[in-house]
Amino acid sequence: MSNRLDAQAKETEGRLESAYGELTGDTGHQIQGKAKQVQGSAMNVAEDLKAGAKSAAKTVADAADRLADNLN
Repeated sequence: MSNRLDAQAKETEGRLESAYGELTGDTGHQIQGKAKQVQGSAMNVAEDLKAGAKSAAKTVADAADRLADNLN
């Protein structure tokens, strides 16, 4: 869960920095903010992939257990 919170914090930090850049006309902060938003999104995608892999592994393990029970 901590990685999800880190990702959300990174996205929020990016939105704030980008907004600051827009208000001040500082393109450097705008770009850095957008980059942080992308980084936070990527962190969320990585967490989604890990969760999907765990779910798939559990499904396969459960199916293998059922098959083993049927063979006995």
